[in-house]
Amino acid sequence: MISLRRIPEVWHRLDVTVRDLPFGLLLLAGSLVPEFHNHGTQVGGLPARPFDTLAVAAVALQSLPLAVRRRWPVVCLALVSLGFAVDQLRGYHSFAGTAVPIALLSVGAHLERHRRVTALLSSVAYVPLGVALYRLGSGAEAPSEFVMYYLALALPWGIGAWLRSTRVAEAERRRRVAEDTRTAERTRIARELHDVVTHHVTAMVVQAEAARYLTTAPDRLDQALTAVTDTGRRAITDLRHLLDLLNPDYGPESRTPAVGRFLTLVEQTRRAGQPVEFTEEGTPAESTGSADLVAYRVVQEALTNALKYAHGGRTSVQVRHGEREITVEVGTDGSGTRAGSPGGSGRGLAGLRERVDVLGGDFHAGHRTGGGFVVRARIPAGSAS
Repeated sequence: MISLRRIPEVWHRLDVTVRDLPFGLLLLAGSLVPEFHNHGTQVGGLPARPFDTLAVAAVALQSLPLAVRRRWPVVCLALVSLGFAVDQLRGYHSFAGTAVPIALLSVGAHLERHRRVTALLSSVAYVPLGVALYRLGSGAEAPSEFVMYYLALALPWGIGAWLRSTRVAEAERRRRVAEDTRTAERTRIARELHDVVTHHVTAMVVQAEAARYLTTAPDRLDQALTAVTDTGRRAITDLRHLLDLLNPDYGPESRTPAVGRFLTLVEQTRRAGQPVEFTEEGTPAESTGSADLVAYRVVQEALTNALKYAHGGRTSVQVRHGEREITVEVGTDGSGTRAGSPGGSGRGLAGLRERVDVLGGDFHAGHRTGGGFVVRARIPAGSAS
């Protein structure tokens, strides 16, 4: 048993011909009601004639093709026009004549190819019909009336063409929105990959380079290799976390790093040979939205750059949790040296700026007056963006 709520859904799943057929049947039944006989469209001034078998055939020829008005609009128009010609030439003047403007509207709205040819052929076919009706009517109707009726038929065609252009424009808009959405999603995943991979790989490269000079100190070499192994495991964990982004059940809450991960970043950087002073003040708000994740990425990217370009130099990390915002400052004093790791492309800082801007915050990254480099970010909390 189908519930009432599911009836529209089931109806829209039916073939378009099945959905259009009821209207044609309704028009057929209405046109055969005796009270409606000879009360339909009248062109040419021919006297009305009682309904007979041919009249029923003409009514059916005008009504039933409406079932294919969207699937085969040209076929529908041709059959309806033929039935209309018989209807008018025989003087039945049935109510089914209203199918002509409906067929024209359908052609304008649903015909994709040969639109101009169809319009030309329809116009040419109207000429002999008008001439025949004029002669049979013995001039009872002026030629201008045939012209006016032709112009009246052009109106539904124009409306259909407008509907089609609107539908095409809407489809193009949706296509652009979908493409922009895919591009934004690819950009977001690329940022996450950059943040995760660059940080861990940089730490591993620095740690591996340091291990080369510790072959004469087994204990320290073992510690260095253990640090490389731990960093690799964390990279795998973060990559698995990133792949969860592609899971349809993945929720925004899963993106927020766990409490204490700022300290984990700092400890990892220290094991790579970077002296880091870490300060975290305040208590995180109950609902920070994406602010925690963005703050985490700022610290991660800044420490990665410190390892690359100021290896061995003093680095400070300050994180302050406020009621409505999180402020982050990561700076170096300029005493370090460039590590033997791959150079950057500048995408990391640009990505951070975009992340912070989306949340309505402020971001700054630049050289200090006395030497070194500093990254500052003010990130409003509570946005679920």
